[in-house]
Amino acid sequence: MANYKLIALDMDGTFLTEDKTISAENRKAVEAAAAAGVTVMFSTGRGIQNVLPYVEELGLKSPIVSVNGSEVWTAPGQLHSRTFVEPDLVEKMLALALEYDTWYWAYAVSGIYNKEKWVPKIDSEQWLKFGYYYEDEANLRAIREQLISWDMLEVTNSHPCNIELNPKGVSKASGLKQVCELLGIEMSQVIAMGDSLNDVTMIREAGLGVAMGNAQDEVKELADVVTATNEEHGVAKIIEQYVLR
Repeated sequence: MANYKLIALDMDGTFLTEDKTISAENRKAVEAAAAAGVTVMFSTGRGIQNVLPYVEELGLKSPIVSVNGSEVWTAPGQLHSRTFVEPDLVEKMLALALEYDTWYWAYAVSGIYNKEKWVPKIDSEQWLKFGYYYEDEANLRAIREQLISWDMLEVTNSHPCNIELNPKGVSKASGLKQVCELLGIEMSQVIAMGDSLNDVTMIREAGLGVAMGNAQDEVKELADVVTATNEEHGVAKIIEQYVLR
């Protein structure tokens, strides 16, 4: 069996249940993996402020990849790297949101902003990620096509009804490569698990790329393995099969 040293977990739709809690099965598996000397970490689209409560709940001291790779943390509270979205690009993305009258949000270093709570001056913030949410499939597709045509951003999603934007070249995989350098291991020694398009890069490049049973079809097609759903403790099943046996 391959000698996996690192387990990188997406959070929403992967490690967490639908009510955003940690199942007893997943908790037990993570604790067992850590006891076996395997590093378990989160690689998520969430900002760090929405990651730390779960890190603290599990008692993890491991690295963190947050906001789809725009931030890499050596350990909780220890920033390793941060990549910004240029303010002029945020201006353009905001204009597109207003044109299509869609919900939008963004992570900055100072916090989370959205359609209901926006900043008075865009260039006063350090931006990490921008996102749209729209249940109108045609309009969401039109927004996505425009964003892709700019060729200036990584265009992914964390749900079929949203679009997430990071600086070009920034992804969960780019963040995990930094973590591997910090730990002195190779990407071939990583198990990466996820359910959405923002997980595709790390699933492709990890030694074992795992799609959840509830993953988007494109993610399942690219993965090495498809596990059970997040409600069925798919993370625990993979840890038991590929790490603990």
